[in-house]
Amino acid sequence: MSNPVYGKQRKTSSKVSTSSTSPLLWTLTIGLIIFLLWSAFQVALFNGQLLQFEAPIYWAVAITTLLFIIWVAIYFKQIKLETQQDWLKVAVLLIPLTYVLSLISAASEYLAINMILIQCIYAIIFVMTMYLLQNNKINHIIQSSLIGIAYVIVGFGLLNWLGAFSFAGKLVGWFSAGVINGVYNQAIWNDSNGPRLASVFQYPNTYAAFLMAFLFITIFSMIRSKKVYTQFLHSFMLVPIILSLLLTLSRTGLVMLPIVFVILLLLLKPAKQILWFIYSGVAAIGTLVVLNPINTAGLELQLQFSGSLAAKGWIYLLAASTIVAIVSWVIQRWIAPQLEHGIQSWSARKGSSLWIPLGSVILTVVVSVLLLGTSVRNILPDSISTRLENINFQQHSVLERITFYKDATKLFADYPIIGAGGGAWTTLYEKYQNNPYVSAQAHNFFMQYLVEVGIIGFVIFMAFILFVFYQYVRAFLRRSEEERESHFVYFILSMSILILSLLDFNMSYVFIGMLVFLGLGGMTASMDPKPLRRLKFSKSAARGIYSVIAGIAAIVLLITSVRFLQANHYAYEAKKVAQTSQDFQEIKVPLDKDLSIRSTHTDSLLMLSSLYQQGFQQTQDDQFYSNSIQLLQRGLEAEPFNKNIVKQLMSLYEMKGESGQAYTLQKEYANNYIWDMEWYERLITRSFDLGYQALGQGDTAKKESYFTSGLEAYQHVVDGVEHLQTLPEGQLQGQPFELTPTMILNTGKMKYMLNDSAGAATILKGGIADDLNDATNREIARWYLAALTKDGQQDQAIYDKLIAVAPNEADEIKQIAELNF
Repeated sequence: MSNPVYGKQRKTSSKVSTSSTSPLLWTLTIGLIIFLLWSAFQVALFNGQLLQFEAPIYWAVAITTLLFIIWVAIYFKQIKLETQQDWLKVAVLLIPLTYVLSLISAASEYLAINMILIQCIYAIIFVMTMYLLQNNKINHIIQSSLIGIAYVIVGFGLLNWLGAFSFAGKLVGWFSAGVINGVYNQAIWNDSNGPRLASVFQYPNTYAAFLMAFLFITIFSMIRSKKVYTQFLHSFMLVPIILSLLLTLSRTGLVMLPIVFVILLLLLKPAKQILWFIYSGVAAIGTLVVLNPINTAGLELQLQFSGSLAAKGWIYLLAASTIVAIVSWVIQRWIAPQLEHGIQSWSARKGSSLWIPLGSVILTVVVSVLLLGTSVRNILPDSISTRLENINFQQHSVLERITFYKDATKLFADYPIIGAGGGAWTTLYEKYQNNPYVSAQAHNFFMQYLVEVGIIGFVIFMAFILFVFYQYVRAFLRRSEEERESHFVYFILSMSILILSLLDFNMSYVFIGMLVFLGLGGMTASMDPKPLRRLKFSKSAARGIYSVIAGIAAIVLLITSVRFLQANHYAYEAKKVAQTSQDFQEIKVPLDKDLSIRSTHTDSLLMLSSLYQQGFQQTQDDQFYSNSIQLLQRGLEAEPFNKNIVKQLMSLYEMKGESGQAYTLQKEYANNYIWDMEWYERLITRSFDLGYQALGQGDTAKKESYFTSGLEAYQHVVDGVEHLQTLPEGQLQGQPFELTPTMILNTGKMKYMLNDSAGAATILKGGIADDLNDATNREIARWYLAALTKDGQQDQAIYDKLIAVAPNEADEIKQIAELNF
């Protein structure tokens, strides 16, 4: 549609702020801003399988639902289904519905339901903002608030980097669940690279994605602003943002930053493109000047606080930020207008906006070569230069990500149509992994989304976001400069985060997901309201249909969130009581209340089962045993891949003396945990124990069945160890996976008892160790020598060494060699 129609839409929507509903509109706006600020500091707003992550998610559902009810009250009369824009508020509902559909084949009912609730949060935010942000004043307030929240997060991160842990904790501890023992948990993330800045996210790469988005938003806002104080504020924050980005040590962020930068340049006029380069360069130089001293100060302050050192770091930072702000203001005040005027004729030429982005690609290549292949990188601190030096396709993080993606395709192949439900990767990755890594996230949002909702949900999601981006860019290119700028912040926000999510799990943070859907809502708010003739309802019909759907959804979400919050409270209450009391009933009461709301809530189910187990141990009352079994079996129906439930059930069977049941379960679930070394060691041990028991009972068929199962488990480990030798150089193996002495001993015994003494000797020889004082090592040597004797061979060196340690082993070896199976 043409700009006049767009202008008419703006005029219509802006009437809302002056109508009788304006107090409600301001309530909604302020409520949304406060909610975003609260969400930013709720590090537990993460889609994880832990009790601590539940309450903030359920609170977020309740708050967004209440905000949505206010939205309906404000915009009820404006609800219609006439344009593409209108229908997007219907299309967004398909996203949570695809997660509902995936419940049919969900690997984890618990995580799948949580993801449905999270997707509902996103849908609500999208619908509310696509209406709210059509109002120019509200749009300005929310943009300013988003930027303000980002600046607060940057300042909060630097407070922690420069040693003010306690002060930072006190600032947010009264409302944030992320503060533990007075300190914000993992604001500084430590790994093999040393301390890395993570601020409120607990994960540096996600913080880097957030910083990159707001770096570009800050540059855009500074150029766009007409007021001196806002220009100064935005330019002042450039150094802290770039500094924070470097302190995350995020290679993903550094690699993807130029890509996002080039994409954004393509949508700007040449004068703006040049200014983006100038401001980025000025801020980068200012940052590099103070990077070494601030980095060094931060590293030292992580070990021991020093007031003088912290003050020195702040002085460097404030001085650099102030100088960059003054220089940027001078450029914006005097140089920018001259630049705009000077290249006006060039800007009017067709394709003029392409030359600078193409040149920036060449510049990126040159800078990359200098930083990665020459000594220029030595101007950076050692921690950062080392990370840059290791950027290549053979580094372990790249190889591991490639492995994750390959494993995700294997998972997708088993659940191609509707997926394996929310949290599918977290639940199933151990079944499909190529090597024993530990990663509850696939490090690619789109691959993770694909395995959760299958091809149906993925196509719907991609069609939705691509349509929004396409329509936004299409409208953007047709508009005047002022109209273009009004919602460009939202494009930067969503596009930056989604691109970085190609290589990481940023969208697993609910706050980041909310920002993306808020950005999509802002982009939709600026779309041309193109009518759809074939899909057109009368206003009253559209209002009625949508209101009924919205009303039912709001009621269900509100009741669900409140009930789940109650259940979470009871689960925590039970844990708290268990720490101070041994009274069975006192602990059981809150657990029963939780399970009456969520019958398969894993934490409470396992805890109550453990209580029954203790009761059975103490009283031998079979009722306790039966109750525990029923609980665990019910849990497995909803969580068939939950290792803790399976382990507890096996433990219960063993306690009752039902070793066969425990063995059956161990064998049945072995394929779900193909790199769990302890699992296979226990399976081999159980196979031997039960086979030996069957041998004593004269049941040859059972003996051979158990022993064959144990040998297959052993061969699985052998094949796995061989496979790990084929991993590319540079790729980390992950968790240990090897043949243990216990595996070798029991497998060797099974081979021997199957009358394969030569095969037994071959297996047992691999377990011969130097330390024969160890009982297991000594037993391996004993059975090895007996197998050789049975086969008419000997190993004099091992024999002499064993006899030297334990002379009575000679008789043991002879007795074993004479056994006839």
